[in-house]
Order: sequence, then structure tokens, then C-alpha cells
Amino acid sequence: MGSMIRATAIALVLSLSASALQAQAAAGAAGPFKIAFVNTAAIMEAAPGRDSATAILTREGNTFQVQLQKLQDSLNAIQTKFQKEEPTMTAAAKKKAQDQFAALNTELEAKNLEFQRQFQARTNEVMAPIQDVVRKVIEDLRVEGGYAMILDRTPGQTPIIAADKNLDITDAVISRLRATARPALPTAPKPGAAPAPAGVTPKKPPTR
Repeated sequence: MGSMIRATAIALVLSLSASALQAQAAAGAAGPFKIAFVNTAAIMEAAPGRDSATAILTREGNTFQVQLQKLQDSLNAIQTKFQKEEPTMTAAAKKKAQDQFAALNTELEAKNLEFQRQFQARTNEVMAPIQDVVRKVIEDLRVEGGYAMILDRTPGQTPIIAADKNLDITDAVISRLRATARPALPTAPKPGAAPAPAGVTPKKPPTR
């Protein structure tokens, strides 16, 4: 679930950016300001409840992977049957097989897209309590340390090329998080929600 952690880390950075800009403006009016930086990806990996959230999303995603795979298996069976029987099929039988394949392929594509959308919404829902805890810890440390801004320095995700390592408070955030109670996570999807894993790639309809 590495992509999920990266996505939630990026979302966290975006939510913190507004607060940081406000703090910068206030500090600029009062005089010089202190800054620090954190690795949000590492923080999200260590956040309380992260393992439980990953387990929830993996379990629910696997359920829908089975549904998608059943459709994919049906497509494979139709394609295999068509290729085997094509030499002896009439024009009408060929068209019927192709239409059947096309309809099932369209259904698979639609379900795939819908499951992806719902899975993203479910990921946001499950990860929200964890993000809230992380956001609060970072904000508390910002206030306690007198920092006007706390920047993100996740490798490969930010434009910060070099910075004083003493400004890195990632370990302090993780230490504080480990002493923080796990947030309550939503264990069941909201009505109508149906999460899904990575999609199954539909195949092209059989042709002569």
C-alpha cells in the first residue's frame, strides 16, 4: 500500500501548507521566524493506526478484486472459445460472440472505474482520523518549538535540495506519535461505498 501512504502524505502536506503560510505571514510581521522540516512519508508510516488502516483497505480491496477477476475470467473464457470455434462459426454466430464479449468488456471497464473511484473515497475516509492525529502533533510541536513554518522534505516529493539536518524534527514527531492513542477508524464502508484494489485491464474484443 505504498501508493496509499504517499497519497495521504501528500494530502497532509497540502493541508499543512495553508497553516504554514498563515504562520509565515504572522511571523513576518513580528520579526525573524524559525523553520523546521519533516519527512511526511516516514511520519505516515509510523502513525498510530496506520497498520490497521492498511489492513482494512487491503481486506476490502481483495473482496472486490475477486469480483473483477470473475468478470475477467469470463472474458478469457469467451475469447478462448471464440478462437477455438471461429473457423467453423457462421457469420451470425461470430457476431453474437463478439457482441457478448463487447458487452462483458464494457461492464468490466465500468466496474473497474467505479471501484477505483470508490476505493479512493474509502481510502480518504479511513485515513482521515490518522491524518488528523498527525496534523495535531505537528502543529503542537510547531507551537512548542516556536516555529513559524514546518516544511515537508520527503525524498523525491519536494523541491528542497539541501537543509540543515538540525532543522529536521521528523524523529520528534514520530516519538510523539508513538505516545499518542490510536484513533478510531471507520471499520465499515459508508452505505453505497464499495472499495476496490488496482484494476484489472480489460482485453480487446475478439476479431477475425
